[in-house]
Amino acid sequence: MAGALEQAAISYGDGVRRPVARVATGFEYYRVLDAIHNVNIRCMQRRSTIDLFLNIGHLLDHLVMLIFPTAVLAIGVAWHRPYDELLPLALGGFIAFGACSIPAGWLADRWSRVGMMRLFYFGIGVATIATGFATTPTELAIGLTAIGVFAAIYHPVGIAMLVANQPNLGRTLGVNGVFGNAGLAFAALLSGAVADFAGWRAAFFVPGALALAAGAGFVWSSRNSVVARGSARRSEAHLPRALLARVFLIVTVATACGGVIFNATTVSMPKVFDERLRALTDSNFGIGMLVCATYLIAAMAQLLVGWWLDQHSVKRVFVVVTALQVPLLFAAGSLAGYSMLAVAVAMMFFVFGQIPINDAMIARYTGEGWRARAYAVRYVVSFGASAAAVPLIASVHRYYGDFQPLFTILALLAALTLAAALAFPGERRVALEPRPIEP
Repeated sequence: MAGALEQAAISYGDGVRRPVARVATGFEYYRVLDAIHNVNIRCMQRRSTIDLFLNIGHLLDHLVMLIFPTAVLAIGVAWHRPYDELLPLALGGFIAFGACSIPAGWLADRWSRVGMMRLFYFGIGVATIATGFATTPTELAIGLTAIGVFAAIYHPVGIAMLVANQPNLGRTLGVNGVFGNAGLAFAALLSGAVADFAGWRAAFFVPGALALAAGAGFVWSSRNSVVARGSARRSEAHLPRALLARVFLIVTVATACGGVIFNATTVSMPKVFDERLRALTDSNFGIGMLVCATYLIAAMAQLLVGWWLDQHSVKRVFVVVTALQVPLLFAAGSLAGYSMLAVAVAMMFFVFGQIPINDAMIARYTGEGWRARAYAVRYVVSFGASAAAVPLIASVHRYYGDFQPLFTILALLAALTLAAALAFPGERRVALEPRPIEP
């Protein structure tokens, strides 16, 4: 049996192949097989730990980006400034959140995904804590922009790491989406609670410290990983070029419209609840609890949609999710009290549910070797478009004193997304056949 096994190697999530041993005799064959088995077990355990920290990173990413929409209620009181004057200070952060995705994805593929994720954790931690020391609107705007710069790293890099070599793509993205939505939820709850009991500055200090702690955990879990270039794996979708162009045009439309809808609903929700749910609560903590509960319930959509994506065609899931957004966004514009709360939960359920659909389309139609850059383009479109939500919210509230026109605009964007979903190709599944990896 000598020479039967030329070389044993394992493939990590970053695509790096590592030699285990060379077999010279038949006796060594079984010893190497046992070594490979043990190494593979350790690698799977390490992969699970790294995946956990990648999911925690998604939670922190959305948490730090949405501290301000709730904290601004307390900042307005402390600085004696109106909501529509302070909210635009977040614009730089949301622009950076999208624009910096491109260099982040490029660096991840050309340098190291692990290294970029380490930069993500410690960058958002330091930037968030620094923002809590702001004493003027200008300093606050600079701090929020710095948060956006480092937060931009996660989506093109973290998700590209997460989906590498995953057999159950939908479930993986669904679980990751739940963590992200938990970040949205706890951003409102944590910011509201801490702002009420310790002041608005602590609403930045606490998440910043959590990010630094998570960064230390990620460094520990990835300590034996080779900080190398992105995956060497290459794959291609077996699709005609015209059909592939059609798919990416549809993804672009859905991503842009979905980005505005997602950001406009999540950024405005604390203020909407503050105005529409006065009969239920009148404190920042109470508003934070209601927003948190809404987002946590809605987060379950990503598990459901992720499972559905593993069972059905992308088009079927895409059409159903977008079709249900339209009437719910229209209804949210004119309701208050318990009916508003119920519609908000259903509305956010389907808004959140669209996220794994967009990510699954990128994962299925792009090769591993440039997937981080593909995600970077997807997120620069999404977050670039979503940045428009901030001035849109401020302008609508300034001129109308209400959010009804905002939800009407969002419902029209959802209708456009539905049209894109109907134009999506009807294939049940697009299988990516990876090329062999060269040692």
